[in-house]
Amino acid sequence: MALLQIAEPGESAAPHEHRLAVGIDLGTTNTLVATVRSGMSVVLNDVAGRPLLPSVVNFAADGTVEVGFGAEEKQSSDPKNTIVSVKRFMGRGRHDIAHIETLPYDFVDGEGMVRLKTVAGVKSPVEISAEILKAVRARAEASLGGELTGAVITVPAYFDDAQRQATKDAARLAGINVLRLLNEPTAAAIAYGLDNSAEGIYAVFDLGGGTFDISILRLSKGVFEVMATGGDSALGGDDFDHRVFCWIIEQAKLKPLSLHDARLLQMRAREAKEQVSQHGRAPITVKLGSGEYVDVTLTTEVFTEITRTLVQKTLAPTRKALRDAGLTVADVRGVVMVGGSTRMPQIQHAVAELFKQEPLNNLDPDKVVALGAAIQANLLAGNRAAGDDWLLLDVIPLSLGLETMGGLVEKVIPRNSTIPVARAQDFTTFKDGQTAMAVHVVQGERELVSDCRSLARFELRGIPPMVAGAARIRVTFQVDADGLLSVAAREQTTGHEARIEVKPSYGLTDDEIAGMLKDSFSHASDDAFRRALREAQVEAQRLLEATQSALHESADLLSTLERAHIDAAVAKLQSVIIGDDRRAIDAAMQALSAATNEFAARRMNRSVQRALAGRNVDQLSL
Repeated sequence: MALLQIAEPGESAAPHEHRLAVGIDLGTTNTLVATVRSGMSVVLNDVAGRPLLPSVVNFAADGTVEVGFGAEEKQSSDPKNTIVSVKRFMGRGRHDIAHIETLPYDFVDGEGMVRLKTVAGVKSPVEISAEILKAVRARAEASLGGELTGAVITVPAYFDDAQRQATKDAARLAGINVLRLLNEPTAAAIAYGLDNSAEGIYAVFDLGGGTFDISILRLSKGVFEVMATGGDSALGGDDFDHRVFCWIIEQAKLKPLSLHDARLLQMRAREAKEQVSQHGRAPITVKLGSGEYVDVTLTTEVFTEITRTLVQKTLAPTRKALRDAGLTVADVRGVVMVGGSTRMPQIQHAVAELFKQEPLNNLDPDKVVALGAAIQANLLAGNRAAGDDWLLLDVIPLSLGLETMGGLVEKVIPRNSTIPVARAQDFTTFKDGQTAMAVHVVQGERELVSDCRSLARFELRGIPPMVAGAARIRVTFQVDADGLLSVAAREQTTGHEARIEVKPSYGLTDDEIAGMLKDSFSHASDDAFRRALREAQVEAQRLLEATQSALHESADLLSTLERAHIDAAVAKLQSVIIGDDRRAIDAAMQALSAATNEFAARRMNRSVQRALAGRNVDQLSL
């Protein structure tokens, strides 16, 4: 007799209905792909049994593209056409890239992201990343024996909209259906939390090849709640490599290096970093193309000293994330270490010292993100089994808002808001008869637009002409589960609407990322003063325009002396409005209001007389 396999509603699908989904950790140094098999999340190896795929791409003159270990071997022989750490270029302009002077590539700067000139033509970071994703897609489909339904791709929590969108575009070029972009610390928390049945407050410390994230999460019975996040999207193991690279040049007293020698020495620097982290010392011997010979030894003590400032750059955002979450180190039950760069002993020691406990390393820091992404991908693809339901409550790292009159920022969605999220706020017009409104979307924590980052601009037209302040324009912000933003502006009476998907040309600079939150606190009192001043200036400008309009229409109601008195008050306000004395502006506004009180009363009387002219009292509806 036939054996039928039956699945209850909400249970896992039958084998023939199982949808193939993977989690992809698109890393700066290495990329991994994982899936769920027999209820277990596993990393998919290549034919040689290797789990890691080096995130290295080589372009040849004949149009062939090599990805992974083969490309890695060509770093020193063909540095211009062998692209490493492309993740650091995603969504960035030339001025955003650290240590660009030491990189061997021919950069082509233009609108949007930087591009790289190769023998195969000019390539964008999106196209290069797509080649890596094609390679892991091929690995996954060969291993799973079928076409992928979709993938969850992880990104650093501190990736901005440009970097997230660039990642999605790369996946689309690679023919991958993106089920969701998932923040790397959150993916790690899923893998760790489910593997260890963990509950309570956990910190996820994620230091990869090119990015750093810190997230504070509350884990409880299927709920993964991100309480706060911080980091630096331009800090990672590559920077530690660069410190070793500079130290070797200094110790060996080397002359300026050729491109080939520079790349060769950078490879040796990375190898030395890994060796000293494992064994406590690393001899570095290499003969350069120039004929110079390098023979130095890197010790743990030296490595710790030359990278001290980099370690400190990871601790400041960590402390800030704890403050944002309203927690102390005593509240944190465990610290999950993620990313290959966390293997460095100085990182392990610094984290243990900060949190007063040994960090958790029972899951492979290289694999944990991919494993968590695979679990989420399996769920989103519909391969649901009993107990597979959980809730992800991720957050946005920086506030989103609009520019208002006077160059002020009105925050619509504050930082650390749970995503997906949608919030709306009503705005109005500034001038009489205004029929259009410019909408300027900004990101940051400061009070003035000039201190925040511009994301996008668009216009809403077709506003019916009304007196200033009468129109109602509702601006709606929506952040999806991938952290991508869309903004819509709608005039409430006519229904005229304009919207934009925010795809900025390139991402935050290193200084902006590191400094935005810091500046918001260090400049808090100064910002409050500047905001109050700007608000007073805007109100004064409104009063001046209203007064000028009234004088133009009804000057005949004033005597020569009264007009002179008002003109003097107007002149006084015009003279102080350009200064920075808010009290003087307030006093001048009060003086002008007092000078125009009688004038306003006469205008009101005239309006009433005109309205009632020729009408009988009995005809009036009271």
